[in-house]
Amino acid sequence: MIKLSKSEEQLMEYIWQNGKAFMKDLMDCFPDPKPASTTLATLLKRMTDKGVISFNQCGNSREYYPLIKKVDYFSKHVNSMIKNYFDDSVMQFASFFTKETKLTKAQLEELKNMIDSEIKKKK
Repeated sequence: MIKLSKSEEQLMEYIWQNGKAFMKDLMDCFPDPKPASTTLATLLKRMTDKGVISFNQCGNSREYYPLIKKVDYFSKHVNSMIKNYFDDSVMQFASFFTKETKLTKAQLEELKNMIDSEIKKKK
């Protein structure tokens, strides 16, 4: 499973949102103080080596784009978390999630409606 650092995930989020981006665009997504361009270049190299992004060479610049979908990345991490922390039990995870995340009544109702909708699809 691919594991990204917090900084890499932050960059990846920007690339997912935009579909593609040049290094100067990525630099703009960071709040001040911005990282050094060498730091950003190192992150992009590591992410390329991990196979989560690639790039097209455009003159002297590289236009980066994602090789994995956001939903695929996070679903693997959620499934891994369920396996490692909840004895591979979705029910234990759901119980923990609904009790410990301090969801409001409205959020619980919305979650219930999503579950009811999925149940109807399975019939």
